[in-house]
Amino acid sequence: MKVIDKTPFQDEKGNFGLWQRFQGMLEYGLSWQAEIEAQKRVITQLDSVMEKGYTLVRNLNLENSKIIEPLILVGPPGVFVLYVTPVSGFFEAKGDEWNVINNDRRNPAQVNPMRRVARLARAAQVYLNHQGVHLPGMVEPVLIASSPGVHIELLRPIVRVVLGDAIRQFGASLLQARPILRSEAIYEVVDHLVNPRPKAASLQPEPLQAPVEVMQKPDEAPQRARAIFQAAEETKPFDPADLSFVFDEHGTAEVPTGLMETSPSQPIGRVPLRRGLSTRQWLVLVVMLLVEFVVLAGFVYLLLFGNP
Repeated sequence: MKVIDKTPFQDEKGNFGLWQRFQGMLEYGLSWQAEIEAQKRVITQLDSVMEKGYTLVRNLNLENSKIIEPLILVGPPGVFVLYVTPVSGFFEAKGDEWNVINNDRRNPAQVNPMRRVARLARAAQVYLNHQGVHLPGMVEPVLIASSPGVHIELLRPIVRVVLGDAIRQFGASLLQARPILRSEAIYEVVDHLVNPRPKAASLQPEPLQAPVEVMQKPDEAPQRARAIFQAAEETKPFDPADLSFVFDEHGTAEVPTGLMETSPSQPIGRVPLRRGLSTRQWLVLVVMLLVEFVVLAGFVYLLLFGNP
């Protein structure tokens, strides 16, 4: 499996310094570093299973937006957006609901990773369409709960949910899945993701071609695909705050418009652009500065009063 790593703030060896970690938390939230580390573990497991012909694009910033697609896996079975969450505890994945289980009580979680990955997959699909790439199937969202300390009750969730001990099985299932993309189509998808074209270059796009015998869908249409489609049409309008990585309102408006549209009868208001640092970001900045001051003071003390 080929891995194309677009993770921001890391060096050539894939490591992060203290300042780079701080920048990442300010830009993407306090959970960013934990998600990055969880991604590494998932990539290692997938790489041990996936064969040649699969490409994984990591943390790709969609052009003219602040959306970062965590993991995009492209191979013969199609295109998959994988969102890795390191959360632990007891949860219920029921339809499009993500609930926390505590003493037999089920309460909605503050962050719904299933809706998040569904919208990230929708973002990738709209982005490819605007690039002139029309897939024979949907971009499928997959939620991977990597922590061994997580337990999830699955009741027809809108996305595929993979637990940490089943990552290799998930990779093996893709190897056995019905192919819908030829090798040249896989290359085209990856190339348009990594090297986006100007809009003028894709005014008259041609759909990706695949063998006739594999373009035909089986008679039993997957219930998950229908559920994802219905969720994309019926859920509340796209809220950038619901993603760790938000749209840039000054970038190209076409992708956000496609994402936020739920139905023509429900107009979507413009989401105001936040300027400056949030309260949480200021708090993180102050804590980091205090830590730096303590370290510096300790160094000066040892330098002046240490043993000769």
